[in-house]
Amino acid sequence: MIDLNLSKVKVHQLISILTKTTLLIGIFLAVYQGRYQVAFETSIIFCLTFFPMLLDIRFNIRIPHEFDILAIIFIYVTLFLGEVHGYYIRFWWWDLVLHASAGLLLGILGFLMVYIMNENDKINLELTPGFMALFAFVFAIAFGVLWEIFEFTMDRLFGMNMQKPMFNDPSGLTDTMWDLIVDTIGAFIISVLGYGYFSTIDRDSFLEKWIDRFIENNPRMFRTGNEED
Repeated sequence: MIDLNLSKVKVHQLISILTKTTLLIGIFLAVYQGRYQVAFETSIIFCLTFFPMLLDIRFNIRIPHEFDILAIIFIYVTLFLGEVHGYYIRFWWWDLVLHASAGLLLGILGFLMVYIMNENDKINLELTPGFMALFAFVFAIAFGVLWEIFEFTMDRLFGMNMQKPMFNDPSGLTDTMWDLIVDTIGAFIISVLGYGYFSTIDRDSFLEKWIDRFIENNPRMFRTGNEED
């Protein structure tokens, strides 16, 4: 029989290697062509793809393979293809799709964080499904706002063009508002799914599987006081 878990690990490793190899090639090509700013930006992106690994090494937090690879791909298509290779300019919808995806991913991350706090006996919390959904929703939107502030700061301080003009609006305000709107839509969708997961007995969704796998990979976070004794 085929070991599905082993197959997932191999797929995760393959995608991770291909993504990082592409970034390395991009760095060397940029240096060879004398495009040192592109090489520098790509190098930062390359380092960011190791963030899940650093969480494991530094804090012993193991991220589910599915979420790990989605985070790596998101970094790749957002920063490398979007910013370095100008996909935001080539395709008007690129920014909107990625911001909606960011809302989904950050919403899932928000659920994982609040679930850890809710299940850990060291933290005296008993949160309702509604509040957990609200936390994930606000968490995702908050990061979306911080990203827009980051884009504005980079444009003003370093003359970059992270706030892309839309609909003949050179100020970037339209781009910012649409980014926040699609962030909110993505966060709302994952919040509704998460609420359904935590408020029903019959749980069968991708969010449930990711949370269950996170618990299996990080049992120390969910030990009770008796278990530790």
